[in-house]
Amino acid sequence: MTVAENIICWFAMSAPYQKELEAQKLLDKASVESFVPMCYKVVMRNGKKLRAWLPAVSNLIFARATRPMIQDVKKYIPFLQYLTRPEGGRNIPIIVPDDQMNQFIAVCRSREEKLTYLTSDEINRLGKGTRVRIVGGVFDGVTGSFMRVKGCRRKRVVVQVQGIVAVVLAEVQPDLIVEVID
Repeated sequence: MTVAENIICWFAMSAPYQKELEAQKLLDKASVESFVPMCYKVVMRNGKKLRAWLPAVSNLIFARATRPMIQDVKKYIPFLQYLTRPEGGRNIPIIVPDDQMNQFIAVCRSREEKLTYLTSDEINRLGKGTRVRIVGGVFDGVTGSFMRVKGCRRKRVVVQVQGIVAVVLAEVQPDLIVEVID
């Protein structure tokens, strides 16, 4: 998806060396909206196991701005990089549609402890699933693919940011999934 220079959109970005939270603070200072998917992880600190609220996917951050705004901000955040995809012999920045990003953010912000995040490689191994829209409950209106996920007994709803990352919802009651999308 290519976009005009003056259109505000979501850019998929990388902040190598686990600097996604540092990049987010710097983007906030520059008045650029950003999002880092977060989840609870068990970490060892001082020999003790603790639950910590940490980035779910290493180095991944989304920034919402125009391309010139991002270019300007990148001058002050040199480690911030575009995630790109090949097109016509060039690598172009990945732009995430607003509706897809809004649904992804809504699911991630639920702080549901049983969410599972998948990388693009793991997404590609999943295969195709039936597209569904959840009706009712916490995830009302969210669309995704209903599929089997390794390590889960029952099928789950997977919400994707196309080709970048996906989040697997905790078990969704079958009576809530009433609308199949063609």
